[in-house]
Amino acid sequence: MAADPKSLKLWDRDTGKAVEEFMPDHQTTFETRPLRAPGQWLRATPFFDKLYALYQDAPWTRRSIEPFVREYKIDMSEFEERRYRSYADWFVREFKPGRRRFPTDPAQMGAPAEARYFGWERFGPDQCFPVKGQSLAAEAILGSSERAKPFMGGPVLLMRLSPVDYHHVHYPDDGRTLDHERLGRSIWTVSWRAVQNKLDIYIRNERQVNILETKHFGRLGFVEFGALTVGRIVQRHPLDRPFERGAQKSVFKFGGSAVAVFGEPGAWRPADDILEHTPQGMETIVRLGEPVATSLRNA
Repeated sequence: MAADPKSLKLWDRDTGKAVEEFMPDHQTTFETRPLRAPGQWLRATPFFDKLYALYQDAPWTRRSIEPFVREYKIDMSEFEERRYRSYADWFVREFKPGRRRFPTDPAQMGAPAEARYFGWERFGPDQCFPVKGQSLAAEAILGSSERAKPFMGGPVLLMRLSPVDYHHVHYPDDGRTLDHERLGRSIWTVSWRAVQNKLDIYIRNERQVNILETKHFGRLGFVEFGALTVGRIVQRHPLDRPFERGAQKSVFKFGGSAVAVFGEPGAWRPADDILEHTPQGMETIVRLGEPVATSLRNA
């Protein structure tokens, strides 16, 4: 079956309007069911991910950059000016200094990623996360009931990074890493349609689980999910050292990916526009550093 652009309705907070996003997709990509799509099963293996990464890092892939930028109207004036050695090198491009800023108000949590956001005020047994009709336990995502216990009944943010996005992840506040572990092996796509068809994607995919102690938002369960052709989550900041608000944490190497942040009950609340559109199944487009939650500890 030929690739076919699929539309997805999103809320763009900067324009205050609903917009449609079109990304080329294939039935085997958004279904992600191995028995029905054997090619997708192969692409979800770490072996294929490594082969594909080698291909995308080849010099001749530079010719793919300009058509992609033109088709998806990416504003390259925001990014560092340099010659990219390959498509994969361009994929991990970085913003020019000052193009994105984190809030100076300590009670405002800045967006850890430039992405599409869902948010919930409370996560519990009856919470449908991340799709309607399906509840995934925090302990399954975080790897253990002990690790998940502090976050039961607390807020959650889920961020989906599209292939057109900046693929670096930043720390939302000052703090330190208390615990970390790499879990999962598969690398399924995390497109919205894929998640609707394969409800356990977020607990099958390779992911890095971090427990962060932050200055203004308490303890956070911070999970980075690899996705189709993005099995390599590279930590840029040493996990044994304290971190600062807005500092770069990690980078996803090529493709789409996702991040989830779990909070303690009563510690913080997701932004109003994210909460408003999540029940409608509409993600909110948020730029890196823009406010995505407010601390309730000093409210």
